[in-house]
Amino acid sequence: MPWQYLIAAVPILLFSLTFHEAAHAFVAYRRGDDTAKLAGRLTLNPIPHIDPIGTIILPLVLILTNAGFIIGAAKPVPVDSRNLRNPRRDMLTVSLSGPASNFLLAAGFFVLVQVSYLAGMDPLAFNQFTFELDFGVAGFVSAILKLGILYNLVLGGFNLLPIPPLDGSSILFHFLPPRARQYAARIAPYGFIIIIVLLIAGVLSPYFSLFFRLFYVLVSPLF
Repeated sequence: MPWQYLIAAVPILLFSLTFHEAAHAFVAYRRGDDTAKLAGRLTLNPIPHIDPIGTIILPLVLILTNAGFIIGAAKPVPVDSRNLRNPRRDMLTVSLSGPASNFLLAAGFFVLVQVSYLAGMDPLAFNQFTFELDFGVAGFVSAILKLGILYNLVLGGFNLLPIPPLDGSSILFHFLPPRARQYAARIAPYGFIIIIVLLIAGVLSPYFSLFFRLFYVLVSPLF
């Protein structure tokens, strides 16, 4: 994994994780729960959102195992469903807001990438196939914009997985009967271990390949 790629990748990954968690906090606050706001999580400052395992250890594992890309997760935003106006419906909305925010960011970066091509930027200033970039401003700008698409697509998809503490588990729990929710909640303490094992074993590769294919389409010049 080229070191120049990491220099561009780490800031955009951290920003995308922060935006994701801030979206949870914002929607919860708008729905009546100020728990996250009082905990300092309604912010785009990345420091309150950093999780030792998801933000540091998980990306390091992927880098050291030459996974070909890095992904991460931030500290889950605290939400007290008792404060929500409609706890069952609003918890679903709060859970969906994180992945939705990443897909929205991906769309924004897609627009910026296409505008940069119209402005004359070399489409391969950052090569999305080799993850190598040209030295200079163009290379790093191209890398930031393209990785903004890639990481937000993958983060959105990653968080839709039905494994605690990812948002997909909360979405799944919403539709499960009470007894099934209690059983599924038992695996919550082992969620990150399960995720890391699945990533290293390559079980999730076909799933993530869908987002990579979409990424390659979105970074291709349209005009």
